[in-house]
Amino acid sequence: MVKKITFVVALATVSLQPLVAQEEVAETSKEAKVKVEAGADLVSTYVWRGQQLSAAAFQPGVSMNVGGFSLGVWGSADFEHAINEFDWFASYSISGFSIGLTDYCGAAARQDDGTFPRYGDYDNHILELNTAFDFGEVCKKFALTISANVNLVNDKDGAGDEQYSTYIELGYPVKAGSVGVDFAVGLTPFEGAYSDNFNLVNLSVKASKELQFTPSFSLPVYAQGIVNPYSEQAYLAFGITF
Repeated sequence: MVKKITFVVALATVSLQPLVAQEEVAETSKEAKVKVEAGADLVSTYVWRGQQLSAAAFQPGVSMNVGGFSLGVWGSADFEHAINEFDWFASYSISGFSIGLTDYCGAAARQDDGTFPRYGDYDNHILELNTAFDFGEVCKKFALTISANVNLVNDKDGAGDEQYSTYIELGYPVKAGSVGVDFAVGLTPFEGAYSDNFNLVNLSVKASKELQFTPSFSLPVYAQGIVNPYSEQAYLAFGITF
């Protein structure tokens, strides 16, 4: 459920010289072309917003981007064949601000009959509104990111665990030599799927770097320490990105 989306925004300037204007239009058109990205992560444990959802898992994803718009799918399948997740997402980004929708489906254990919940069953989906602002897009010296995510579902069973559950996260990246370090603090403002009240539910530090095997081949890897103060659980995860 953790996804990072890269948006390309073409910037054009105004000029009185026709030739320069034509070159800028051509460059803008080039930037606006559809960009397709595909990749996958291999993780030692699947922890999402301070909650462990599965053991080791393979997590592929593909996205299509044009201008500030992005549409994609992402999934996770653990090696014990107990979890099968399929999510789609759509978003728009401009000047550091982004807004989008994510449909989470399948993050549940295999059923008694050996099958996973049906994708077409409405009860197996959680629709979430995602908003975020990256201050680094407007101020290079202040790379703070803030995101707020709200479930847009009503719990038919009346339990209320998923109804309008909200997760807010602040993140800040720094560079230490060849290692990128990402700090994150996640909280929920009220009772919901993450806790029974206002609580910190995710404190994490993630260190990433590229292992250079040959002059033309490198492999991005990361290690992440995660603590959930509310559940009093701690996790150490390792991942490889392909």
